[in-house]
Amino acid sequence: EVQLKPRHRPLRLVRHWPELLLRFSLGSPAAIAQDEPCLQLRRNVFFPKSRELELQEEELLRLLYEEAREQLQGGRYPVDPPEAAELGALSCRLRLGPFERGRHTELSLRPLLGELLPPGPPARWGALFRRSREPGPAQRLLEAFARAPGPEAPPAGLYRDFLRRCHALPGYGCAFFPGAIERPSGGLLGRGGLRPVSVAVGLEGVTIIDPRQKVLGGFWGSGMGLRGALWVTPPRAPQHVLLSLTYPELCWELVGAVGQDGDPAGQDGDPTEPPQLWLEFDGDHEGAPVNRLLRVFSPQAELMSALIECCIELGGAAPPPEGQAPPPAAAAATPPEPAGARGAPLRRQQSVTQPRLQRLATIDYVREGQELRRVKPPRRSVSFFSRGGAGGGSYSPVAGGTGGAGAEQS
Repeated sequence: EVQLKPRHRPLRLVRHWPELLLRFSLGSPAAIAQDEPCLQLRRNVFFPKSRELELQEEELLRLLYEEAREQLQGGRYPVDPPEAAELGALSCRLRLGPFERGRHTELSLRPLLGELLPPGPPARWGALFRRSREPGPAQRLLEAFARAPGPEAPPAGLYRDFLRRCHALPGYGCAFFPGAIERPSGGLLGRGGLRPVSVAVGLEGVTIIDPRQKVLGGFWGSGMGLRGALWVTPPRAPQHVLLSLTYPELCWELVGAVGQDGDPAGQDGDPTEPPQLWLEFDGDHEGAPVNRLLRVFSPQAELMSALIECCIELGGAAPPPEGQAPPPAAAAATPPEPAGARGAPLRRQQSVTQPRLQRLATIDYVREGQELRRVKPPRRSVSFFSRGGAGGGSYSPVAGGTGGAGAEQS
């Protein structure tokens, strides 16, 4: 996905589209030759969220609402079921009008669930053998619809309410890039290798999301705070956040990019593996503070680094204004339930918006004077399915498709 600048000419980019895919994707020559970009009007990455709520033009608010709703329906933003019901209720209010008891029921809303709610979590095993006590999607949507604003609420106000709720979702207003990170090795099944992820880069920070979907390529043009991009296929399972960092909380470095100074692969112009984006942040190991390093493998790592640098220059490294809470940090992971707590409900699924650091394979180290000492990872059991333990995997974040180029920066 490439955000166009005012000086860009879409038809010229169409002619050079195969060259961009060869450089910033892992598609085969046959797939690249058949790939065709799509031009759409979409939100600008550099458009601040606060300015959205200050817009007075109803048509602009409607365009921003339509894009946010489609992104939400496509499963790009991680969202919990209760918040999804509130967003679906606002869409239901705009589509069906004010709530009328007796006319709007679960039966009447059930055929519209696929158009009003994003993909939900898969059913648990316990729900197959016993009746779940939690309300279903149709019931949650109906209850939220009954709490929606009445006939006196104008459409512009409903659009703002929808956008205001979307501002709290991870990845809203960001540019998305396909990539992969290392899986924690060991365990019963010995699952090592690489995990496909989606990297969201915006004005506030960087978020690593487990997308569980196939990402295609495309480009978009910008104007009036909006932009266009190629659509992505809906995921089979909901996304969840693996890591969320603001710019004051991270350091980054681009490694292995073509043409980078001091890089042997860049001098030859034919790198043997995709470039890497290194993200360094603070953490703890057995109660002691350590520095953590996460390596993101992606042919679009160069575009991620350029966008991060541009966002920091625009003020992304500054602290949030007074009265505004910062985005959830990496240390905000939900703590596990105590093992000996009897009578407490079993929590099998935590919030999809909370970072899950236990699913990251980071390099932990501490600084001792002028030297760095790596912290040994905890001992893990070796899989009995393989003789040599968990093996590595080849990098293929886009299975069966062509990954598009990321947001182009100057």
